[in-house]
This record gives sequence, C-alpha cells and structure tokens, in this order.
Amino acid sequence: MTKRWTWIFDSALLFALTAYLIWPMFLVDYDNNWASIQSTFISDARFLRENLPHPGWQPNWYCGTRFDYIYPPALRYGTALLSLALNVSTARSYHLYTAFFYCLGIAGVYLFARTAWQRRGWSFFAALTTTTLSPSFLLLPHFLADYAGERFMPIRLGVLTRYGEGPHITSFSLLPFAFAAAWIGLRRGRNGWLLVSAAFTALAVSNNFYGATALAMFFPVLVWSVFLGEGRDWRVFARALVLAALAYGWTALWLVPSFVRVTLRNMRLVSEPGNQWSAWLLGALLLIFAAFSWRFVRNRDHAWPAFVWGSLAIFGLSVVGNAQFNFRVLGEPQRLVPELDFCILLAAAMMLAALARRGLAGKVAVVLAILTAFYPVKGWLSHSWEHIPPPDQYQNRVEYKLTQWIHDNLPGQRVLATGSLRFWYNAWFDLPQTGGGSEQGTLNLIPLNGYYAAVWPVPARDAIAWLQAVGTDAFVVHDKNSQEIYKDFREPHAYDNQIPIIYDDGQGNRIFQVPRRLRHLARVVDAKTVDAIVLPRNGTPQMQQVFAYADAMEKGPQSLVDFQREAPGRIRLRASLDPGQALIVQESFDPSWQARSGETPVPVTADPMQFMRLDPGPGNHDIILEFTTPFENRVGQGVTLGTLGIYVVALLRRKRR
Repeated sequence: MTKRWTWIFDSALLFALTAYLIWPMFLVDYDNNWASIQSTFISDARFLRENLPHPGWQPNWYCGTRFDYIYPPALRYGTALLSLALNVSTARSYHLYTAFFYCLGIAGVYLFARTAWQRRGWSFFAALTTTTLSPSFLLLPHFLADYAGERFMPIRLGVLTRYGEGPHITSFSLLPFAFAAAWIGLRRGRNGWLLVSAAFTALAVSNNFYGATALAMFFPVLVWSVFLGEGRDWRVFARALVLAALAYGWTALWLVPSFVRVTLRNMRLVSEPGNQWSAWLLGALLLIFAAFSWRFVRNRDHAWPAFVWGSLAIFGLSVVGNAQFNFRVLGEPQRLVPELDFCILLAAAMMLAALARRGLAGKVAVVLAILTAFYPVKGWLSHSWEHIPPPDQYQNRVEYKLTQWIHDNLPGQRVLATGSLRFWYNAWFDLPQTGGGSEQGTLNLIPLNGYYAAVWPVPARDAIAWLQAVGTDAFVVHDKNSQEIYKDFREPHAYDNQIPIIYDDGQGNRIFQVPRRLRHLARVVDAKTVDAIVLPRNGTPQMQQVFAYADAMEKGPQSLVDFQREAPGRIRLRASLDPGQALIVQESFDPSWQARSGETPVPVTADPMQFMRLDPGPGNHDIILEFTTPFENRVGQGVTLGTLGIYVVALLRRKRR
C-alpha cells in the first residue's frame, strides 16, 4: 500500500468504526429525547425547506426576526436540502447530517495529527481514543455523575445525542480539517492549502458559534507554533491573515455587522456575563505560553508539542477553571468540554509515544496505561447502541397533539408556548409564537418581558395587558400531570377562573384565550395616543406603559384591518384611516421593512414596543409591507462572490499548470 493510500485507508477505517458505534443515529427519524434542543434545529430546517431558497424573515419566533439572525446557515441548509433530496422528514435528515459529520470529525483528528506530527500509528491512536474516551470525567465530577448511567459514553457523543448540540459537534468536527490544511499552507506557503483551510474554517463557523469560539482559541496557538517551528518566519502571520480574510469572505453574505451585534447583545439571554479578572488571567497565561515556547521551540519537530500543550493550557483554564472558580470570559465554557477532551487525548498520545521509546519497561507501561484507560468504557463499547436515544412516535406526544389542535383551531394566531412545547412548536406546522427556539437571534427584546411576566406569573390583569401588548392571542399552561417536560409555569393554576380556557385535554394541558378585538397583528390606532407612550431610559416598559399600549391596540378606533401574510416577509394590509390615525403591525421592526400603497412609499418606523408603525395618511389603502434584503447583506453577497472568484481563478491556474 502506497503512503497516500494509507491516509485514505486509515481515515475510512476510523469513519467506519465510529459509524458502527453510533449506527442507530443514521436510521432514526424522531427519537425519544423530547427534552433536547435538537427540536429547534429540526423546526428551523423544516421552515427553510418550505421557504427555499431564503425566506429573509422568520415570523414564527419572537414576534418576528431576521431569518439570518436565528442561527448560522450551514446546518439548517444542510438539513433542509438533505430532507428535500431524500424526501424524508427534517428530523431524519438532521440526524443523518450530524451523524455523518460526527464520524468525519474522528477521521479529521487522524488527518490533522498525522499532518502535524508525522506519526501514523500514534495519530491513529489519538483519533481512536477521541471516539471512545473522555478524560474530562476525571476533572469534572458533575459530568461523571451525569454520564455514569451511559457507562462512560464519550462526552463528545453525549453532547450530540443527549443535549442535541448537533451544530456544535458538526462545527468542531470540521476544525481538524481546517487545521491540517493550515499547517501545510502556513509552513510551506502553499496557497492552495490556505484556500482549503479557509473553506473548512468558513464551514465550521457557518455551523455553530461555539465551534467558532473553539476556532478562535485554537487558531492563534496553531499560527504561533508554526511560526516558531519555521524558524520564526514572520511571513507565517501574513499567510494567516490571508487565510482569515478568505474564510470571512465565504461567510460575509450572512455574518454581517448587525448579526454580530445582535448575537453579542443576546449572549446575556443564554449565558452569564464574563468577568474582568478572567480576561487578565487568560492574558497572563498566553504571555507565559508565548515566553516558554519562544525559549524552547526551535524547529519543526517542536511545533506540534507547542500546539498541543498550548491548546491544553487554554482549554483547561477555560473549562476546568470555570467549574472550579467561575473563570469566564465569554459564553459558557462548559460547552467546550469536547474540545478539552481533544486536547487531553492529543497530549496523552504524545506522552505515551515518548514513553514507548524508553525500552521494554516503557512499552509495558504504555500497554498498562491503555488497558487502564479503556477498562471503564468496555460496557459502553459493547453496548453503544443501547445508549443512542431510540425511535419514538411523535403522534403520541403532547407537543404534536397541541400544535395540531392549535393549527386546526387557532390558524395564524400568536400563542405563548413554554418548555418542550416551545421547542417543538414549529416542527410540524407554521405557527407564530411569542417565544421561539433560539434566543441569541432575538431582534426585539421587549416581547420577552411579556413572556416571562406571564410565566412567573403576575396578576391576571397585568398578564392580559402584557400579552395584548405583544400581540398574543392565547397561551398554553402545563401542570404536573402533563407529558410536557419542563413545566415552566411557576403557578400553573394562577389564571384559573380569571382568563377563559378554550382547551383542556384533562391531562394537565390547557389553553387560555387572551381577550383581543381582532385575531391578527394589525391595528388602526390614534397616532397621538401612541406617541404619548414614552418608555424609560433602559427601554423596558413599566406596567403603566404596557396598559397604555394595550389600550391603544384594543380600545382604539374601530376601523378594521384586512391582514394577510402572503409570504414570511410579505404582508398585505387593507384599511381605511381618518386624519390623525396610523397603522400598527405587532411584528418586530427592522429598517429593511418597506411599505407602499400602490406606487406611493409609506414610512415604516418603530413604535414604543419596537413593532412596526405605518403612516400612510388618511384614506383607503392597499399596502404591501415587505422585508427586503438589508444593504449590509447585499455588500456581503458581493464579498462572497469575489471570494468565489478567487477560488475559481486558483482552480483554473492549477489546471493550466
């Protein structure tokens, strides 16, 4: 077998071994893990599949938000297109997509290690341990307690199957390919490999931001290690900048400035804030690593150890430090346990390889160490299929039964759903909800105040005012008898006999009807009444503003509005307005919404609740309200096309040579 074929054979073998261990994932449609957030990705892909090539606007979540804000695009497009091509549900295509990349990622570990380390056997060993072992169990006792029932199933797999973190694991699985290509391109200045690395880097970022976070932590260590190994060749940094620019070029059509701004703003909704001393401690660690590596790394053979130990130090501080003394710079460090495992296993392989060179005693010690490491996971290895969530029938679940009833009886009405119902609310139908499945993509934060106010709960009068103010027609409550998993309502019977119940299945699930004069999102209002509502400086309405706004919506002019949603980002409004009146559409405002009445443009501005206000003037109007492609996205599309042109030119030049 030639050397080239050994790379292919070893990678294929690792892929096949990993696929065997997780084989049920390739076959399952809906599994029984109804608590998992995989539901949001399945729902998102279903919505995309039905609105290809790009819906622009997502009206079903968080009172409307940009579709691009919801999540990076790769997994949602991969799942939707796979579902369309194979004519299967998006639940099935999601599992196929994530299972494939999970297996591919193990082969990627081998390719990266062998590229940088040049040791075939030990690189294979490092990849094999990555698919079977989780040394982080020794450092994080809470994970050990959580996973003991699965006989020490690797945390990397548990993150995928138990917690539904398909995007994160997919993104992480792509990073070794980006690193392997970068290692060659940065060292030798071979531009073709820089192009390959940039493409994999962009694909990793386009799947998940925690994968992108891991990339941001690994990549500087990789560049620095290669720089030192190449005899302090400063051109390595120039090549790294080119690689980063090309990677951004691929993502520029969706990774626009406002996307980053909204995501960072909403981090407080999904994680605790960082602290300053953690940033200083991380900076000190980086300086120490730079100083030691500058002193001891002198040639290419030292570059790989520098990368491994530097990465281990950074991820060890981030993950273990967070568990032990609340180290936190940004996001949730505990989400990066798979990356910590990766670093530990690379370091372990390197130490065992060094020990094996110390004669017979060293080899015996290596064998004993390997047997000791694999002994605890023998149960999982022999019964791995038993710990993959088994198939389940969604028709028997409360999440499906309730959404089907709402689809049939409350068409087009916005509903406040909580817990696992919220996660699965859009898995089968297009149903507007007050919340949604991806807080980091929320454009308008004000409706979240109404969401949490009702759930805690507040007095019925306050809850009704809040829900009227955010255009909600009904809300679902689950008590302790419900099949729903999370039971988010703190007092599930707080609204009994105060708000009408329109559905009760006798199994702990009830739907309350919010009194509203029109069962859609558009209202004719008195402009002066709305103008008089001034929010506090922090932008969060107090109850007096909520009551005033709810009254403006529900007790204003009696003029009716004909509201029709013709597409996710296109609404037709027919209404007759008197002088001093305006139209309110209780859907999140964005500057890219444009309106016209016939050929006449209609101003669209934000009202006090950050919904859309239209001022067409008095008279009869037939208005088209449409979400248009934002200017920053059009610029990004041009950048991405330019990046594609660079790749085409490079490919043609390669063919010519």
